[in-house]
Amino acid sequence: MITIENVTKRFGSLTALNHFSSTIEDQTIYGLIGSNGSGKSTLLRLIAGVYRPEEGSVCIDGVSLYENPEIKNNLFFLSDELYFLSQATLQSMPEFYASYYTNFDFALFERLFEIFRLDRHKRIAAFSKGMQRQAGLMLAISCCPRILLLDEAFDGLDPVIRGGVRQVLIELIARHQITVIISSHNLRELEDLCDHIGLLHQGGLLLEKDLDSAKMGLSKFQAAFSHPPVREELEKSLRLLKYQRKGSLLTITVRDDAQTAETILRKWNPLFLENIPLTLEEVFIEEMEGAGYDVKNIIL
Repeated sequence: MITIENVTKRFGSLTALNHFSSTIEDQTIYGLIGSNGSGKSTLLRLIAGVYRPEEGSVCIDGVSLYENPEIKNNLFFLSDELYFLSQATLQSMPEFYASYYTNFDFALFERLFEIFRLDRHKRIAAFSKGMQRQAGLMLAISCCPRILLLDEAFDGLDPVIRGGVRQVLIELIARHQITVIISSHNLRELEDLCDHIGLLHQGGLLLEKDLDSAKMGLSKFQAAFSHPPVREELEKSLRLLKYQRKGSLLTITVRDDAQTAETILRKWNPLFLENIPLTLEEVFIEEMEGAGYDVKNIIL
């Protein structure tokens, strides 16, 4: 378990994280989201032991990881700013990484070639930026760390490759009990990968949810009526969050479970009624607006 307690990290006059606290359970895929400058990359570097906080602590199972080689053997941080040795290839790098990470899985590395299909003899420095990101993911995953930290690592990957990586990560969690933390600006990108989400804003944790509970209690419907109910009528029996009307068509979001909301809406004899699944982005927008935040200034 990763425990972050009252952590503050400053860079000169800039406070990147301000009294930040969170607990990340083992064997989860945890997504970090937030606007530029919200503290995502700083938090990952603190968990990786690259930075040391001015205040507070970052521990794994109660043990501080800063300057702790034994813990770092089981932790891999893939930065958004990739660097490879100038002559490095995917033919030579496994041995290099295995000299630092004792759990390096050569068979898994070979399997990942089936997903990424990169040239193992070409210099990685000559790859495109997207291909370099794929090479970094291959090496990071093959190290089989207990904690895998990915900073914008899925940016630009196509759906097929992302799906393949997701399957590999799920298998690693089951087999090696790893924890994966992924930062991204893109909620849609994380929705199919993560089971927990943390939203950072101005160096603090604005919201933290597991995805199942995040979507519970919120429902979205589209319905057509001969005589559509007005907002005030619906608000008498539903906890209405959004109300949009175009002619006879209503689109509403309510803080009620779908079955309850549908039963109430049918009292107005809809011509048709459809329960629409909420996206993760919609859930968080509703949660943040409910907390009084202007979402336009938080999520890009």
